[in-house]
Amino acid sequence: MDFLKELSINAQNSGVSTGSQWLKAGGTSIISSSPVDGKVIGEVTVALRKGYDKVISTAQEAFLQWRNIPAPRRGEIVRQVGIALREKKDALGRLVSYEMGKSLQEGWGEVQEMIDISDFAVGLSRQLHGLTMHSERPHHRMYEQWYPVGITAIVTAFNFPVSVWSWNAFVALVCGNTILWKPSEKVPLCAIACQKIIAEVFKKNNVPEGVSNLVVGGKEAGEWISNDERVPLVSATGSTRMGKAIAVAVAARLGKSILELGGNNAIIISEKADLDTALMGSVFGAVGTAGQRCTTTRRLIIQESVYDAFKKKLVNAYKQLRIGDPLDEKNHVGPLIDKDAVKNYADALKEIKKEGGKFAVEGGVLRGAGYESGCYVTPAVAEVKNDFKIVQKETFAPILYLIKYKNIEEAIAMHNHVPQGLSSAIMTLDLREAEQFLSVTGSDCGIANVNIGTSGAEIGGAFGGEKETGGGRESGSDAWKSYMRRQTNTINYSKGLPLAQGIKFDLG
Repeated sequence: MDFLKELSINAQNSGVSTGSQWLKAGGTSIISSSPVDGKVIGEVTVALRKGYDKVISTAQEAFLQWRNIPAPRRGEIVRQVGIALREKKDALGRLVSYEMGKSLQEGWGEVQEMIDISDFAVGLSRQLHGLTMHSERPHHRMYEQWYPVGITAIVTAFNFPVSVWSWNAFVALVCGNTILWKPSEKVPLCAIACQKIIAEVFKKNNVPEGVSNLVVGGKEAGEWISNDERVPLVSATGSTRMGKAIAVAVAARLGKSILELGGNNAIIISEKADLDTALMGSVFGAVGTAGQRCTTTRRLIIQESVYDAFKKKLVNAYKQLRIGDPLDEKNHVGPLIDKDAVKNYADALKEIKKEGGKFAVEGGVLRGAGYESGCYVTPAVAEVKNDFKIVQKETFAPILYLIKYKNIEEAIAMHNHVPQGLSSAIMTLDLREAEQFLSVTGSDCGIANVNIGTSGAEIGGAFGGEKETGGGRESGSDAWKSYMRRQTNTINYSKGLPLAQGIKFDLG
């Protein structure tokens, strides 16, 4: 495949890099197979502890130099990374689609997000502002400064193989940190491709080796990072179970963590909604990336007077979905990531029936020509109650739950009655309903939308959620502060030493 050659992806690849240097990993091998057709793409050797320690020591040394480069100059280098990504957008997008299984449009869209966050980071490099405060003591000045923390470890999930890394990496880099990426072992070649792209730009700009680092590995590599006092900040995206383990380990050594974990996202569909708009947002939110987004729409909470009409529209729309090779732009839905994900999907369908749910659209595993990988499934729609145990969980698959409500207060209560709190939406043309949903008594999620779906967050806003979603924020707004340490400074330019709160301390 031409895109593999363009990205320098070979049959054999090292998964350990300090930039332009690729270490002999020496560990076991990961075979990357495409869920699209089941074919082997390449092989990656994972890091041993010795290689990991080499990466960390190199990153530490590089930090001492990188932090002293002026932030606007760091931003200029990230700008060049964005240009390189523009040049590789087609090839990298195709690799994302082929290795992960998302549609080609989504693969290209993910690379575009990388380009967008590089632009954002360039502007940010000239806006790392601190505040000036008034001192209570005469002839004193107070202000705050922000400094990089050091090595920022970025642990990413399979569903967004490249963009979530860039949300963290490009912001962390302009802040003056060095970065260490541990990608999902399910999509290692996407990470290797990105490391090669960024390394080439860094080399042209004489950036020290060790500013951008890569360690491919499994659970053991994650534990090395979580327990390593040399890594002051860990940003982790993935399941709630994984996030809790990282949080405990990092907190035990008083490190910092940014956690972006699971979602159980709902759209409330009011009787005052534009049902055509609601339909588009619901279907894309539910089946995009084959239901494998943390922002996937998993629940539709529908006002009872429009429930039947909307269900009819939804069922008709699902009949029009095309499932197949995601590199074919005519298809809407690609495969799940692997056969374990297929099993979780099938188990969830059984649990829905066991709890008394009824299917408006039957699900199932697809077989036959075009589905040889065994990873293709039919998006399902089930009529359920919000308190079903299966509904309270995040099943990473295209299963959509339909739930009735009577009034907006009941809808919001059901919406919030799940452990997760990532993304949310309401479809309504009623201003009062919209404002109530966005008020302190409304959605308890980190993201709340009106008349758009739960997925498709823009990089300009801080991304993340509450409760079991972890509380972390990535990407835009002032999320950059999470990658830095704050220092408060007080300067006394008087001839004496007045103490705070008027305290007297007489040594005479």
